Amino acid sequence: MATNDRVSDGEYRRLLAFRTELRRFLHWSEEQAEAIGLTAAHHQLLLAVRGAADRRGPTVGDVAASLLLRHHSAVGLVDRAVDAGLVRRVADPDDHRCVRLRLTPAGARKLARLSRRHLEELERLGAGPLIGTVHRPD
Repeated sequence: MATNDRVSDGEYRRLLAFRTELRRFLHWSEEQAEAIGLTAAHHQLLLAVRGAADRRGPTVGDVAASLLLRHHSAVGLVDRAVDAGLVRRVADPDDHRCVRLRLTPAGARKLARLSRRHLEELERLGAGPLIGTVHRPD
């Protein structure tokens, strides 16, 4: 342990308050996804596909990295999303060994609806400025 590991009572309370609010937001997010017929995992997948820096679309490996999943778990999630009509696989035109992911029109509509609600909720919570601090690769 470091020599200066002291944490004040107030710091513990701040950490607890932050984690509690984070969990509340995540619970709210899951409810929003379920209300439009998505699982929370599908919502996260759609966001990982749409928010990917590569304009060609992310690979399953990219999605796995974004969602902190093992590759085989991401493959299963993508398979279920393809079956649900939310995403599609597209061969990379430059490298036919590579498969990219793209949203279907239905997936794009659901994600846009959820994303607007999430941005509004973050603003309501006063967390909107946090989004501006996240590195944007565009």
